[in-house]
Amino acid sequence: MATADSATKVRENRLRRAARRQGLTLEKSRSRDPKALDFGTYHLRDESGKVIAKGGTRAAYGLSLDQVEEQLTGN
Repeated sequence: MATADSATKVRENRLRRAARRQGLTLEKSRSRDPKALDFGTYHLRDESGKVIAKGGTRAAYGLSLDQVEEQLTGN
C-alpha cells in the first residue's frame, strides 16, 4: 500500500508531465522552513522562464497541488 508521501510524489510527477505537455515547468519551493510562506508550495513557469501562476502570497510560489491541477486542467 502506498503511503501519503509516495501518493503525493506520484501526483506531483503526473502534474509535472501535464505541465511539460503544455510547455510549462512545475517547480516546487526549495524552502526547508515549515514556517515559511512558500514551504511545500509550487509555481508554474513558461518556456521563457516567466512565472505564470503562483499563489496569493508575496512569495514566488504559493500554489498547492490542487491549485496546480486547476491551472493545468482549466477546472
